[in-house]
Amino acid sequence: MDKKIRIGAFISGGGSNLQAIIDSCDNGRIRGELAFVGSDNPKAYGLKRAAEFEIPFFVVDYPSIIREFKEDPSKVSLPADFDLDELLSKQSLVHGAGNVDSINFFLTTRAIAEARLLQQMEGYPFDLLVLAGFMRNLTPYFIDRVNLDRNNPCIMNIHPALLPAFPGVDGYGDTFRYGCKVGGCTVHFIDYGEDTGSIK
Repeated sequence: MDKKIRIGAFISGGGSNLQAIIDSCDNGRIRGELAFVGSDNPKAYGLKRAAEFEIPFFVVDYPSIIREFKEDPSKVSLPADFDLDELLSKQSLVHGAGNVDSINFFLTTRAIAEARLLQQMEGYPFDLLVLAGFMRNLTPYFIDRVNLDRNNPCIMNIHPALLPAFPGVDGYGDTFRYGCKVGGCTVHFIDYGEDTGSIK
């Protein structure tokens, strides 16, 4: 009998996608089990879902990290392996030559948060990480430390639009506002861009 896929999930809100994964694991539609649930939002209702099903969960509070760094960058520890130049050379999430400070701030604070996510994940081996309504873009700092084999990516995103149309935060809303007669969602593996990875 094949072993079950160990699934990690990141959420930001209610956890309806998480619940669908839990239900599909329980009824055998997915031959898997939830290894952990992580969130950037301590008030995410999805954390209650994780607790109800006795799935280990943790929170890395992005807003607090960003606020602390804004107030005094010297009080926030950068990851030991942080290399801003390397991230700048790889990322394609943020652009604009005139906005260098904002890009540097974004990548630095994200790497701090992502290092904490990685630290929290250490105790939970997994085969697949699903972004199930996780409202944060992951940077190359995180991606390169999870996707160790480029031929077998293991970070999957559930996006609420039919990509490549309507990438970004409000896929359903953008679909509606554009006047599309058909909408849906896309499952894809992530890369360094925003909703640009290979569709499965």
